[in-house]
Amino acid sequence: MKNIWINAILSSPLVPDHVRWALLRASGIRVQKSLIDPGCFIGSPRVVIGRGCSINRGVFLDGLADLIIGDGVSIGMNALIVTGSHEVGSAVKRAGELTRGPVQIGDGAWIGAGAVVLPGVTIGNGSIIGAGSVVMKDVAANTVVMGNPARLVRRLDNDGADAARLDEGANV
Repeated sequence: MKNIWINAILSSPLVPDHVRWALLRASGIRVQKSLIDPGCFIGSPRVVIGRGCSINRGVFLDGLADLIIGDGVSIGMNALIVTGSHEVGSAVKRAGELTRGPVQIGDGAWIGAGAVVLPGVTIGNGSIIGAGSVVMKDVAANTVVMGNPARLVRRLDNDGADAARLDEGANV
């Protein structure tokens, strides 16, 4: 019940950024100084947000398992990062037993608008997830993935320049 009230207050555009950040910390969310826009949902204190992050409107972070967001991460509007799912159940109820898997997002990563990151995924430092992508497997550091399912399309060096561009993506 506490999370419902916290998220209802934090979702309001009337709450200033510095107050939103302080309320998150007071509610048990481990968040360093970061920009968290109105309209975000943060499901539990199992969510950890690093320093200098930018979390845009409508981002959903469920926190059913550990969800660690590194420093300097940018998450685009309406991205969905989940740590819980379900096993396939019988025909009577296909959404079977709840499963959980931690998600870790490395420092400096950028997750595009509307992207979906599924349970158990690690996203490497400096990687980019294209808008609308569905990430079901780990993503290496300094890579660009996009699509459904997300595919490797480019490798980056530490400065953001192309290290290698791939014509045919590999599923990740």
